[in-house]
Amino acid sequence: MAFKISDEQLENIKLPIEVQQKALQKAKEAYVMTLLEAGEITSGRAGKILGVSRLQVIEIMKQWGISIFDDSQTLEDLAQEVEQAEFKLN
Repeated sequence: MAFKISDEQLENIKLPIEVQQKALQKAKEAYVMTLLEAGEITSGRAGKILGVSRLQVIEIMKQWGISIFDDSQTLEDLAQEVEQAEFKLN
């Protein structure tokens, strides 16, 4: 994954390498969290991309205000899933 900055004003700013790396890491995190929130990648994949555990991904999601649950699921869908799980367990 490569990030390209096309804004000349940003490209011309001379920054210490540590600041550049921190900014790129934050941009990468924002990009990955956006993909995760949109459902384009899983939390496991997000962890691999960011080089952190799934537990750390969940903490990052919390910082970004991203729910770990599928908010699009209706109560009926959830009830059906619970029923199917109970059937399989019995």
